[in-house]
Amino acid sequence: MSQKIAVVGGTGQLGSALAWRLAKAGHDVTIGSRQAGSAQAKAGELGHGLTGASNPDAAAAADIVLVTVPFSAQEATLSEIRPHVAGKIVVDTTVPLVPPKVMRVQLPEEGSAAACAHKLLGDDVRLVAAFHNVAAHRLAEEGDVDCDILVFGDEKAARAEVVALAEAVGLRGIHAGPLVNAAAAEAMTSLL
Repeated sequence: MSQKIAVVGGTGQLGSALAWRLAKAGHDVTIGSRQAGSAQAKAGELGHGLTGASNPDAAAAADIVLVTVPFSAQEATLSEIRPHVAGKIVVDTTVPLVPPKVMRVQLPEEGSAAACAHKLLGDDVRLVAAFHNVAAHRLAEEGDVDCDILVFGDEKAARAEVVALAEAVGLRGIHAGPLVNAAAAEAMTSLL
């Protein structure tokens, strides 16, 4: 069954690559952006039935919402979509890389970007953290990408849905336990 998926921040490299792959896999995907026009232009460029909308509109219409923004935009973006994601799976891909020192582990005071997302979104969201360590340029190429995706979340059923999404786009999804474990993948990303 095709799920309606929003990729918030979907005009960036990771977001557009994931949106493209999900649409090619048969999902109904909307790219979200701060500016609906930018999202519509990116959707038209990528094809495969993708549509574009503002971040809140994309999140409101989706069953699953992937958040693919830099750490500096995480708080504002999650605050913007929060009224539209209660009860939904939200997949946060955020890694706390803070320029200019992106080669250094810089976990926030909360312990991880996933913990920041949980604090912002609350308990009524089925929060999952994933897609931290996959190179966006590799996802934008045809064919499978030889990459394991660690999927973190406190709800096993939500993790399973995101593992299935990873596999649908040619990756290997791996259950990696509760959301608190996301700190390990976030810290490892700067090393990769």
